[in-house]
Amino acid sequence: MEAVLSGFEILMRPEVLAFLLVGIVAGLVVGSIPGLNDNIAFAIFIPFSFSMAPTFALALMVGLYCSTAIGGSIPAIMVKVPGTASAIMTTIDGNAMAQKGMPGKAIGIAITSSVVGGFASSLVLVFLAPPLAKFALRFGYVENFALGLLGLASVVGLLGGNIFKGLIAAAVGLLVATVGLSLETGFPRFTFGVANLYEGVPFLPLLVGLFGVTAVLELSEEWVRERRAGRRAEALPRITDRLILDYAMVKRLIPTWISCSAIGNIIGVIPGAGMLMAIFLGYERTSRVYKRKYEGRPGEPKWGEGAPEGIAAPEAANNAVVASSMVPLLSLGIPGNSVSALFIAALMIHGMMPGPLLFIEHSDIAWMIILAFVLANLVMGPIALGLVKTLTGMVYRLSKELLIPTIGLLCLSGAYSDENAIFSIWVALIAGVVGYAFRKMSIPHAPIILALVLGRQIEDNFSNSLIMSQGDWLVFVDPVNHPISLALVAGAAFFMLGPVFSWIRQWVRKRMARGAAEVPAGS
Repeated sequence: MEAVLSGFEILMRPEVLAFLLVGIVAGLVVGSIPGLNDNIAFAIFIPFSFSMAPTFALALMVGLYCSTAIGGSIPAIMVKVPGTASAIMTTIDGNAMAQKGMPGKAIGIAITSSVVGGFASSLVLVFLAPPLAKFALRFGYVENFALGLLGLASVVGLLGGNIFKGLIAAAVGLLVATVGLSLETGFPRFTFGVANLYEGVPFLPLLVGLFGVTAVLELSEEWVRERRAGRRAEALPRITDRLILDYAMVKRLIPTWISCSAIGNIIGVIPGAGMLMAIFLGYERTSRVYKRKYEGRPGEPKWGEGAPEGIAAPEAANNAVVASSMVPLLSLGIPGNSVSALFIAALMIHGMMPGPLLFIEHSDIAWMIILAFVLANLVMGPIALGLVKTLTGMVYRLSKELLIPTIGLLCLSGAYSDENAIFSIWVALIAGVVGYAFRKMSIPHAPIILALVLGRQIEDNFSNSLIMSQGDWLVFVDPVNHPISLALVAGAAFFMLGPVFSWIRQWVRKRMARGAAEVPAGS
């Protein structure tokens, strides 16, 4: 208890609070700029932290980490360009709602959901860090493979009636994931002699291309169409409606916030699982509930066309990963994702090694970090609501003639900054053209990203699992030694077979209805 009070006393110092607030504002700005993300924000600010006091630097990093995900939802909603990878799914329903004249409502849902998910994960970090860290230790190669399989299987729930095209997209993602050095042999695969591909296709430029460059091409197409038709270019959505949610909407979204925050916390505490898996699982689960409960009712849009739950689910899930990903980092020294790995660098720069010794040698700093997550999630909601109109006014009130090249330049700059290589720009441009072509063929982008993220993880864990079991494939469904893996594989099978059973059920109903219609009246 003394360590907790000491950490609280450090956090309440005015200069530490100031750096926390600076981090929150900087994260909102970075996240709201297409092409930039939380990794880039950390990479930019970590060198500046060399000369700072440890408490100042770590408070700044906590603020950055908590707020970049919220900032990323702003361009996702306004111009259909996710500011960060965590806002990929927000683009779907968020931009659709904005196009219907409700950008304020969409951003309000995103910010509120982010705060709820983030605050829930900060409480998990405070109260459940030790038991959750012990649970995370039970995940070995076998369990991580099953978890990846479950994440990949969840893509089926995102495809709706377009399963064939969605599976094509997932196959493309898995194919791209095989590019690079083989994990088993060390020989290059599908690199065609290009040294830049030895470590795989760069993820950030690919993401920027698929979403950012594709959006630029779509905006350009709209502009050309308007010019040819002699019409004045349509203005992008502007925030003229309320940002604050009413009681009815809050009450409606509470179940979504609870379920997706739970998913995000569970995924966040598992090392290497990543934020994207939590987003896809939360989005898929919520889509099933929405289609059963709301879709088809008067005034309710179809899923993917502006559903409030379609915004709340990914935003609650991605922010729930933030603080919970610090559980294995602070307790075990194991990063939960790429951003928390950069947090290790920030700690080590100031002579602190994350893990059990952190709570022994620097207990006051460890608790300052934990409590900073709680405070950051409490204050970033009002800050975001207060700044969002200013942030959107900086870019999104420009005419399309200026906005299109501005977004394009920011996207390509973000791609270049990944490795400071021209090759990254080419990757973004090629991915943008491919993404634009896929849009024209109604092939979804989300399965590509999910398969790309999980592909290497699944391959690595699958190979190591078979090596450990000496080629025994039943190791993944071993109820004695790997019960967690068995449960996850069963969940993956449920996701995969669910649409099949649904199709069979609909076919039987149609046959029965047809048979009833063919029965002569009065027979």
